[in-house]
Amino acid sequence: MISGMGILNFESMKKGILVAGMLVAVAACKKVVSVELRDAPSQLVIEGEVTNGGTPQVKISRSVPFSASNSYPPVSGAVVMVTDSNNGLVAVLKETEAGMYTTKMYSGVSGHAYRMSVTVGGQTYAARSVMPRQVSLDSVTFAMNTDINNHKDINAVVNFQDPPGEVNYYQFAESKGGRLIPDVFVFEDRLSDGRYIEQPLFNDSTYLQRGDQLMVTMNCVDRNVYQYFYSLSGVTGNNGFQTATPANPVSNISNGALGYFSAHTTQRVIVEVY
Repeated sequence: MISGMGILNFESMKKGILVAGMLVAVAACKKVVSVELRDAPSQLVIEGEVTNGGTPQVKISRSVPFSASNSYPPVSGAVVMVTDSNNGLVAVLKETEAGMYTTKMYSGVSGHAYRMSVTVGGQTYAARSVMPRQVSLDSVTFAMNTDINNHKDINAVVNFQDPPGEVNYYQFAESKGGRLIPDVFVFEDRLSDGRYIEQPLFNDSTYLQRGDQLMVTMNCVDRNVYQYFYSLSGVTGNNGFQTATPANPVSNISNGALGYFSAHTTQRVIVEVY
């Protein structure tokens, strides 16, 4: 993870979402179920961000076919710009390593709109995101849950006051021992406006054990970015349901690129699991 939300490298997602179709033949209860996985063409994947605590960063790579090895080639030589629409400040990002473009020109400001432009091979991809105001994460606590098989899970619980009278969208991430836990957590206040939120981050119990050092990141994101991560959670299945047919998450980037561009506030809390 880099900066707030980080350039989230959803490697398994890139494979799973690019399955073109799944043909399932079911006739009788003893019939064999056959599944055919078709490779999809490689697509450009752009993951960009501006935060209130860090400078603009954009990662560019290409997806690979479902049957390929777990290697996602970076894209070099792109022209990448991020513009603060409120003051017209334009940052031209430099490629600091293969496929990673950064600048130290400025940090993001709540209430400002930002535009990203990426040109690769003569094709330009663009996106816009507005940075919300920051909502403070009060604390991270833990809850023990027991499933139907009497298996106990430890889950982090994020605690914060949602502001009344405005629409808010949140995205959370967990890292243990410097490694990102590959689950997607999003929350909107549509049914909880103005309430004090105590939201568990449900995941597999193998991730969290007592004594672990856990970093929880809370990002306040705009609606388009929320929709991206919400649809991503449907693809990966960790939000309680899966889509019937794998599909690409809803991107806010033009011209068919995968990924997202997000201007968001970010806050981190490091706690010991208990």
